[in-house]
Amino acid sequence: MIGPRPAGLAPLTIAIVTDAWHPQTNGVVRTLSTTLEVLRGWGHRVEVISPRDYASVPCPTYPEIRLALAPPGAVGRKLAALAPAAVHIATEGPLGLAARRHCLRKNIPFTTAYHTQFPEYLARRTGMSPATFWPYIRWFHRPARAIMVATRSVADELRAQGLGRLHHWGRGVDLTCFSPDATPPGEYAALPRPIMAYVGRVSVEKNIEAFLACNYPGTKVVVGDGPARTALEKRFPQTHFLGLRSGRELAGCYAGADVLVFPSRTDTFGLVMVEALACGVPVAAFPVAGPVDIVTERTGALSEQIERAIDAALYCNRKDCAAHGASFSWDVATRQFLAGLATCEAGYGANLIPLPA
Repeated sequence: MIGPRPAGLAPLTIAIVTDAWHPQTNGVVRTLSTTLEVLRGWGHRVEVISPRDYASVPCPTYPEIRLALAPPGAVGRKLAALAPAAVHIATEGPLGLAARRHCLRKNIPFTTAYHTQFPEYLARRTGMSPATFWPYIRWFHRPARAIMVATRSVADELRAQGLGRLHHWGRGVDLTCFSPDATPPGEYAALPRPIMAYVGRVSVEKNIEAFLACNYPGTKVVVGDGPARTALEKRFPQTHFLGLRSGRELAGCYAGADVLVFPSRTDTFGLVMVEALACGVPVAAFPVAGPVDIVTERTGALSEQIERAIDAALYCNRKDCAAHGASFSWDVATRQFLAGLATCEAGYGANLIPLPA
């Protein structure tokens, strides 16, 4: 449910440029689409420039992601026609580059977001060092009036890379969908407990094999799809792969599990963690950016040995987990997004919201 528009702030025309958009299923797309829904519900005009607008080709090693082949100047012409009060560049791909180029050429202020640990992500896919990719990240984001980040640990990492003007843009959870009373899937009925669930993209950068290879007794479940699924199904035949689920079906996959295992080391937040918590399910993860900002001693466990994290998380009180998950609000997150926009409109972008301690 969308709350009222913040008082005293007039509707804006906002352009969001993103290389990640439907039909992709990932945390970036879900964050942007939910933010768009809230903004439009508050009366803002939001236009999305995405790969849907242009011919595209599959991303090498990740064909589900389409790389837009926008003609030279096409993104700039679209932005000029929109004449938005604010431009937000969500991703560092071809469309983001084109929008960045146009804004710098025309002296238009813009904001960016750091949604993914790109250097680590690319390192997993190429075998190269993350240090190889940091110069591009610094170059891409440095001209932004504000770089939006979801957590303090990511902000600290970007500061260490010499990037400033960081702005807190949190995440939320749809409590009308994700709740402890969601009905578990029928597949869970006969499975030995504890049920340990992974939810998300089934791809190499998610480090899923670290979870599937652990020796903790019980049943491992993977909810989601992606390019690594076939190989992982062959390698771990005892794991139950349920495929893509959404809405209340996805909520049931969380609520019926005993623990959510989040093995990724490349996420900047991890939206699935707050969804699981809202369903009353504790989280087991590595002590890295994302989990360290979300998981508390009462709502999960962090350890470099994932078996230890799973074992400790199973002792958490599910009511504490649900209460913590319910504290993540999309209304609050969207207010933070609005406050960070680079615009001369009165009341917007006047001050950066301090990152939480």
